[in-house]
Amino acid sequence: MPPELAHDDCLAAVTGFESLEQVTLVDASPIGRSARSIPATYLKAFDEIRRLFAATAESKQRGYTARQFSFNSSGGGRCEMCGGSGDIEVDMQFLADIHTTCPECSGRRFGREVLEVTHRNRSIADVLDMTVEEAFGFFRGEHKIRRRLQPLRDVGLDYLPLGQPTTTLSGGESQRLKLASFLSSKATRRTLFLLDEPTTGLHPADVEQLLDCLDTLLAVGHSVVVIEHHLGLIARADHVIELGPGGGPRGGQLIATGSPRDILSCAESVTGRHLSCYNQPPP
Repeated sequence: MPPELAHDDCLAAVTGFESLEQVTLVDASPIGRSARSIPATYLKAFDEIRRLFAATAESKQRGYTARQFSFNSSGGGRCEMCGGSGDIEVDMQFLADIHTTCPECSGRRFGREVLEVTHRNRSIADVLDMTVEEAFGFFRGEHKIRRRLQPLRDVGLDYLPLGQPTTTLSGGESQRLKLASFLSSKATRRTLFLLDEPTTGLHPADVEQLLDCLDTLLAVGHSVVVIEHHLGLIARADHVIELGPGGGPRGGQLIATGSPRDILSCAESVTGRHLSCYNQPPP
């Protein structure tokens, strides 16, 4: 705790934590450190996809297993020139390294023999090029795969390619991918989720999807604390805490607390004044 906050009236008591079993920070920090970390592996959908390709008649005839369809395993079916990353890192000595498309696999990650195996006329590399929404339609009838992909649709990441490196995602996308991973895990421990401005950069339709996901967490017994300025999210909150009166060193005081209706009725609340205009038709 910062020294300037460590005084007697800083904290009276903490109550209600007895019902919580864990606390999870869902922040915007990057996921993974290499091109091998992708949405399909992070949500464990790729395990099921590899099993599906290994079960094709062509794979059985060649003696292929799911290992051949992994770009992380040496000795399998990955391109050995790039190690399954799809690109080559060029050491520029005193300059920043650059990445170029692998000349052996043309960025496809796998060797030619593995790419000859198809499911409904698509190779494993073709699948990784699909967006989440395209893959969800392509794998109709494959309930295990679709169940892994559904959380990505729920958090508004249906436009992401399955094979896009997670190192290239924005902070907001990384945050929602982590949330999708938790939704996919079906975890039962009662959790307090802490999120920092998860609506940043989102289209209004995506904000609604995010709110539905947070409602899903609440419905199964979890709790959510969000630091946010988006009026749509504030209006849907069960309880609002407004700090102010300004930002940074000019803030830190409790201005208003309660339901959105309580905030609206507080004369000192800047948030309340903005909420009163929210969704109101222009004059």
